[in-house]
Amino acid sequence: MNCLIVDDEPLAQQILEDYVKAHEGLSLVGKCSTAFEAFEVSHQQKIDLMFLDVKMPALNGIDFLKSLKNPPAVIFTTAYSEFAVMSYELDAVDYLLKPITTERFQKSLNKLFKSTLTIPLEQKDYSYFKVSGKLLKVFHRDILYAQSVKDYILLQTKTDRFLTHMTMKNLEEILSGELFIRIHRSYLVNKDRIEAVGKSKIQIGEEWLPVGSFYRSNLSLIN
Repeated sequence: MNCLIVDDEPLAQQILEDYVKAHEGLSLVGKCSTAFEAFEVSHQQKIDLMFLDVKMPALNGIDFLKSLKNPPAVIFTTAYSEFAVMSYELDAVDYLLKPITTERFQKSLNKLFKSTLTIPLEQKDYSYFKVSGKLLKVFHRDILYAQSVKDYILLQTKTDRFLTHMTMKNLEEILSGELFIRIHRSYLVNKDRIEAVGKSKIQIGEEWLPVGSFYRSNLSLIN
C-alpha cells in the first residue's frame, strides 16, 4: 500500500517514516512539508494512504483533503484535538494525536485494515485484503466467489483460496455490483464465472453453490 506523509515538522515526518518502513504492508512513496507538495506528488503517483497533519503553512490538512476530488484513505496526525470531529465528518480513518506511539499507530492501521484498505472501486479493479498479517493484492476479476465463514470471508480465486477477517456486508461494498451478485446469505459470486444455473444452485468451475430463495431474483442480473 503506497503511503504519503504530509507534515511540516521534520521530527514528526521521521517518526512516521520509521513506523511505515517497519510495517510490511506499507510502502512509503514520499514525504511532504506542505499540502501543495502533497498535491503534486498525488498527481504523479498512486497514493493509497495519506498520513496528514492538520496545521500546516498556507493550506491546512482539512482544507487540503476537502480539495481532493478522489482522496485516498487518510489518517490525520496532529497535536491538536479540537479538529477530531471535523476529521470524522470527512470520513478519515483515524485521528492520531502527537506524540504518536507505536501501539497507537498499529491500532490505527488495524482499524484501516478492518474496514478494508481500498481506494474507491470506480478507480480500480483490485483491492487489498489482510491475510495472515499481510496485505494481499487481489484483482476482482480473479475472484470466483466469496463465502461467509463466521467472522471471516473465504475468497476463492482462480488459483488459490484464503481467509480474511471481514463481514459480507463490507465485502459487498468493496466488490463491484456490475461484476458480483449475492446468491445466498453466505455467498457472493462473480457473474462471469457462472457456468450453469439450476433451480436452487449454480455451478462455478466444478463446484455447485446454493441459491437462497430470497436472492433468487438476483439471477436475472446474469447477462
